[in-house]
Amino acid sequence: MHAEWLADDGHSVHVVDPMPSHIEAARRLAPSRGRITAEVGDARSLDAESNSADAVLLLGPLYHLTNRADRLQALNEARRVVRPGGPVIVAAISRFASLLDGLSREFLFDPRFRSIVEQDLRDGQHRNPSRAPHWFTTAYFHHPSELPDEAAEAGLSCVEVLGVEGVAGWFRNVFEHWDDPASRDAILLAARAIESDPSIIGASTHLLMVAQRPTN
Repeated sequence: MHAEWLADDGHSVHVVDPMPSHIEAARRLAPSRGRITAEVGDARSLDAESNSADAVLLLGPLYHLTNRADRLQALNEARRVVRPGGPVIVAAISRFASLLDGLSREFLFDPRFRSIVEQDLRDGQHRNPSRAPHWFTTAYFHHPSELPDEAAEAGLSCVEVLGVEGVAGWFRNVFEHWDDPASRDAILLAARAIESDPSIIGASTHLLMVAQRPTN
């Protein structure tokens, strides 16, 4: 859970999540970590005062909200709550995630999965009607170029869009070497070398947009 390492770094963290079980998990951390509070809520309607947070992290809402109006509402709420000049960090799933995952794990050879991928590529609306394991759930997959547009429509300025894992995420054995410091440095070098290159960031499973509320 992101709240854990943020609290360990000295930040006061308030978790909002629609799942009661996630809130219970966050509250279990609070006695040992401190600085963590949590409540069941909805990113589209935050129970928080305007200009009350130093930073807002939307680490899930934008790919679980399949309707664009709902995504814009979540971004608008983030802009309202964060202080002027403060960052809004947004996670998204790449439009090409299923295609590359399907190639990596050979799901793409199944015609049912291929039809899912075709829809993902067409409009970003990911569906798994047969609920096949490992084919993910109902979601929206962003093209990298869409994120700055959605931010701007919500009154935020996009600073940059990054690819989180880079292509390393598609090589099955790479992360077996993560615990070795020298190997970890090599993996991070690969990720950082291409994380902000517009020609390839969509090859990363997850995207991260750094946006900012204007100061005026």
